[in-house]
Amino acid sequence: MSIENTWFHRRGELADGGWESVVGRDTPGWQHTGIRVADLGEGDRVELTETDVERIIVPLAGSFEVDHADGDDSARTTLQGRRSVFDGPTDVLYLPVGRTATLTGRGRVAVAEAPASVRHPWRYIAAAETPVELRGAGSSSRQVHNFGTPQALDADRLIVCEVITPADNWSSYPPHKHDEHVPGHESRLEEIYYFESAPAAGSAASADTAFGMFSTYSSPAGEIDINAMVRTGDIALVPYGYHGPAVAAPGYDLYYLNVMAGPDPDRAWLISDDSAHAWVRDTWADQRIDPRLPYPNEEGRS
Repeated sequence: MSIENTWFHRRGELADGGWESVVGRDTPGWQHTGIRVADLGEGDRVELTETDVERIIVPLAGSFEVDHADGDDSARTTLQGRRSVFDGPTDVLYLPVGRTATLTGRGRVAVAEAPASVRHPWRYIAAAETPVELRGAGSSSRQVHNFGTPQALDADRLIVCEVITPADNWSSYPPHKHDEHVPGHESRLEEIYYFESAPAAGSAASADTAFGMFSTYSSPAGEIDINAMVRTGDIALVPYGYHGPAVAAPGYDLYYLNVMAGPDPDRAWLISDDSAHAWVRDTWADQRIDPRLPYPNEEGRS
């Protein structure tokens, strides 16, 4: 199996049970993070039974009911969700270790996971509570929803955010890595990219044709080589190495959900840019943020 095939998976290649895709500790070479993705219809349900992981349940499209419990402590949480991942933030649900859950509803849902040991309170995060960051500038402008970052959520290991990149723009750029423990400068984090793509506002293109591009390359920590056309449902695993850019093709917007965790004592997202391309950040000071952002905008991006 090639290096690319080890770490990049097309939609459905990781199917397990009622889940379209599952990444976890049973995935070869993988330890610290996981993701589950499912399409649910009327009467469908999926179960989350492991008690030694913490989770964030993220509606991608549609709305869901989550029945969750830890012993006698049980609750039902409604996730209102959204029409699509390009319609701004959604409400999400954080579940700590010890808590099992059953999901029902109609739509597409992702569950970000990480093995954990410290129990934190479960938490419902409304869409309006999600910190929205417009990162970069010019053709590197993107929109980041930071609902699961250390600054926004009290958790043990898990770091989660989602990124919208308008058509023609680059994100996850400059290429960067987080595979060395350098206190205060860089942290060791596995990372999962779950992708979706859709025609940009005003486009007559079919949703089936939408795509973006994603790349990784090796660092001293390990060899990796992904250069892939990415579509809705595809998953890239980044155990080490430089990653980026993620590029939204002309006419097609790109979305990705990032799931991160690692072995370091501190829960922190600290990165090192590839020095050959780090200068790109300095150019943003003289550029404006893409006026199409934030999504949703007055043009009603959907």
